[in-house]
Amino acid sequence: MLKLGYKASAEQFTPAQLIDFGVLAEEAGLESVFISDHFQPWRHTGGHAPHALVWLGAMGARTSRIAIGTSVLTPTFRHHPSMVAQSFGTLGSLFPGRVILGIGTGEGLNEVPAIGCDWPERKERFARLREAVRLIRDLWTEERVTFEGDYYKTDAATIYDRPDTPVPIYVAGAGPMIAKYAGRFGDGFITTSGKAHELYAETLVPNLEAGLADKGRAPDAIDRMIEIKLSFDTDKARAKEDTRFWGALALTPEQKADVEDPLEMEQLADALSSDQTASRWIVTDDPDEVVDRLRPYAELGFNHFVFHAPGPDQAGFLSNFAAHVAPKVRAAFG
Repeated sequence: MLKLGYKASAEQFTPAQLIDFGVLAEEAGLESVFISDHFQPWRHTGGHAPHALVWLGAMGARTSRIAIGTSVLTPTFRHHPSMVAQSFGTLGSLFPGRVILGIGTGEGLNEVPAIGCDWPERKERFARLREAVRLIRDLWTEERVTFEGDYYKTDAATIYDRPDTPVPIYVAGAGPMIAKYAGRFGDGFITTSGKAHELYAETLVPNLEAGLADKGRAPDAIDRMIEIKLSFDTDKARAKEDTRFWGALALTPEQKADVEDPLEMEQLADALSSDQTASRWIVTDDPDEVVDRLRPYAELGFNHFVFHAPGPDQAGFLSNFAAHVAPKVRAAFG
């Protein structure tokens, strides 16, 4: 089933502004709103980093229908998995059927400054994530949990306030192993747009489907979500310039890997031209172009498009999107 969502830009706007935008997204008829869980933003000047779990509680209280979730939270370093289980158990109890826990292996920028850890290699981060998911699900489904893992332990732990149906866990990633893991154990898969088509067609989707097959799960057993970087404006030049705030997205993984300071990340991003910062985005004033650019993702089976707009006028974006883009997307893929 096709779903359209809104990405609340936690790094760009105040928590109160993001609540208002989320309400507008629900009023615009969208199905979901997701927020990143960042301890620090990717740029220091003009940046924000609200606590995602606090924000989700406020968002749920201000809305009545729209699904709310993290895209993504790292349940392995500054968040202990047992605390994640408790937090999302509470959120799921308050807003049954509306809460999604989106998780990933994390970035040093968010974890190292907060707790002073040594940022481990990808292999350990992935192992921690797998163990965290086991513990979270045990805490949601068992009465008393004594857990002895390689990284986490609990002693007769109980989550007392939890929903009747566990909160779905969406796994985010951009590599083959985590895509396969999402297919085997996730309720949803999250990735982002704007990279080479081969990554999605030859790496992510085949491994996601291999993971589903490994566990005997149907191809449609998992929600396939992709964050669509969309700068849509009646003024195409302005749409292009709006991408500069998010210049860090255009940096290579190698450029970003060891950067743990928003000031340094900002300097790297600001050195890019608007042509470079726009490279990760659909930059257009034409709704039909949006449909055309989404088609390759839809043909690969992605059914949940969450739109991230880079500009300062998010209310204007949501109004224009609801009026001009969403109807065409639903007609094409719904």
